[in-house]
Amino acid sequence: MGRKETAAVIENLLGRWAFEPFSKALPQMGDTERAALEAGTVGFEGELFGGKPDFDRLLAMPANRLTPAEQAFIDGDVRELVAMLDDFAIDEAGDLPPEVWRFLRERGFFGMIIPREQGGLGFGHFAHAAVVTRIATVNVAAAVTVMVPNSLGPAELLLRYGTDAQKAHYLPRLADGRDLPCFGLTSPYAGSDAASIPDTGVLTERDIDGARVRGFVVNFDKRYITLAPVATVVGLAFQAVDPSRPEGQQLLGITCALIPVPTPGLQIGRRHRPMDSAFMNGPIHGDEVFVPMDWVIGGEAQVGQGWRMLMECLAAGRAISLPALGAAMQQTALYVMTGYGRIREQFGLPISRFEAIAGLIARTAADLYATDAARRYTAAALDAGERPSVASAILKVHLTEAGRRAVTTGMDVLGGKGISSGPSNLLGVAYRQSPIAITVEGANLLSRALIIFGQGAVRCHPHVMDEMTAVQARDETALGRALLAHAGHVLRNLGASLFSAGAKGRVPQGLEKEAHLIARVSAKYALTADLAMGLLGGRLKRMELLSARLGDVLSHLYLAAASVWRFQVEADAAMLPFARAAIRFQLEAAAATLRDLHANLPSGALKALSPLLLHGTRHLAPLRDRDLVALSETLRTTPSLVARLCPDFTPPASGGLRDLADALRLADALGDEVAVLNSALRRTRSLELAAAKSRDPAAALAYLRAADKVIQVDDFPPS
Repeated sequence: MGRKETAAVIENLLGRWAFEPFSKALPQMGDTERAALEAGTVGFEGELFGGKPDFDRLLAMPANRLTPAEQAFIDGDVRELVAMLDDFAIDEAGDLPPEVWRFLRERGFFGMIIPREQGGLGFGHFAHAAVVTRIATVNVAAAVTVMVPNSLGPAELLLRYGTDAQKAHYLPRLADGRDLPCFGLTSPYAGSDAASIPDTGVLTERDIDGARVRGFVVNFDKRYITLAPVATVVGLAFQAVDPSRPEGQQLLGITCALIPVPTPGLQIGRRHRPMDSAFMNGPIHGDEVFVPMDWVIGGEAQVGQGWRMLMECLAAGRAISLPALGAAMQQTALYVMTGYGRIREQFGLPISRFEAIAGLIARTAADLYATDAARRYTAAALDAGERPSVASAILKVHLTEAGRRAVTTGMDVLGGKGISSGPSNLLGVAYRQSPIAITVEGANLLSRALIIFGQGAVRCHPHVMDEMTAVQARDETALGRALLAHAGHVLRNLGASLFSAGAKGRVPQGLEKEAHLIARVSAKYALTADLAMGLLGGRLKRMELLSARLGDVLSHLYLAAASVWRFQVEADAAMLPFARAAIRFQLEAAAATLRDLHANLPSGALKALSPLLLHGTRHLAPLRDRDLVALSETLRTTPSLVARLCPDFTPPASGGLRDLADALRLADALGDEVAVLNSALRRTRSLELAAAKSRDPAAALAYLRAADKVIQVDDFPPS
């Protein structure tokens, strides 16, 4: 018997022996869950999940590039739009001004992802994200208004699945703003469990204009629908039912359709105000709405395919819009913290020189470097043709959390300035609105466990999908083959965990040690994930606190690895301390989460192995206080580094952020004389007297007045 024949016999015996217990251990999977699991592609996150990251593959991803048309749009149209946005006034009015709505339509902001031949701008993913991020640094409501038509919604669904007639009719109208879309998925009684939406459409026929038309009579109740109050076309997901089929075969599956406004039976409800934000949001209701088959996206051939369509589109869209909001909040918060920290003095010193504040600034900067690295890397992957579903979930969760964290930290630094409402407030509106992004497109609480790890365990693991497919096909030989490969995978990661994995591939000079640590933690994570899945089986799916931690470790590894890529493609030596800090913070968080995971394992066998598996995770060379202070001081003394960390921040035409930008510009022109002026102001208590002895009294007085404007807060008459 030859080697191949012997291997086949062993595989068959192993598969036959393992089939019954293994099929019981695997969690049951419905069609909707399978569609979600199989959506998208797997990129570098798969190598991290497998415990053997190849940095050559990571660094092969090209740098982000904007076409001349994309760059011109950002430099021209976006800058012009930002100058029209008054954050406080928009927030108070509860809507964008009419001239802004008109500008968005006329300049094609609603058609960024639609190809030029169909009337759109034809932008790539990185350009789309850059536009949303820059708008969001000034006004979140405008950014949300722009992002929704370009994110998960009718345009992308039509581009990928629409019939030629649907594309020809709708895409030009969506591109120029004649039609404004919304998409109804969430129901009051099916929020996070979107696959169980109760809205139904019953297949029937009706006489319309003398012709017999097949379609669905749909009843639905949707809420949290962004742009619903102003929409002219409603995208809708509903459960299609064919009552003519035998019992048990009547449910056709989730189906997506487009309904023009107005349509008989369709009602746009009263407006919702998420955190009192100014973007349009509200419920939609349908009572016996007839949806002809021509309104089903993709026509009759796509009936029942809606969930797969939504999951495949979300694999890309989730990586763009909400991460862009998170990045904008981080960049704005860091700009405010560093700028206000230079302007505001206490005890005779700029407040950014106090260690308590310096530490917050340094951590925020390192956090921003890592999260923005992951956002940019994933956008590059999308522009290269990938659709990384697990990575997009990582971005959605961790960019929105980082945005909320940065704004909250910024509020701590601002103190009373931050909690005084008015046009001079620097972060107040963003602070109130930051929870919105946490909640939508898959609440972060569930995404950490069910998507990042739940989907990652199947899609990113090199062997689990093969095992599940073999069980479903009842192929014992294929199961044995997959199990043997899986066993070898576990043994390799055991060796790498115990004896320290080396970094595979080349890495940028200066980050060799960090790359080695990424590989080391990756191997420990891969082994822990395998043991948890093997010993806990299907129970792990229900143990969300454990699976969320497993998702978090993968996320921290992805952000750390993306930081290596970013430093390589940007080739900016001045950013090395920030790249190192970013990676160290992410690895420190990954190791701490791994320790928490092991401390809560219900398996005695795993707990016994924990000391061995966790060896070396307590000392991953974390940053010390002196490192944090040094990072913050670098930002204080080299403002150009702040600009490099916050490239999308664009000061508005008016308001507190404009005042801060003006004060910082004047301070940069004065240089070291700022400290002398501030000292003179404390002595004289007069802006004019303090400026009088300056080498340039006019410039000095302009700065002191600008700084005073930044420090002051708004007041209002008694109500």
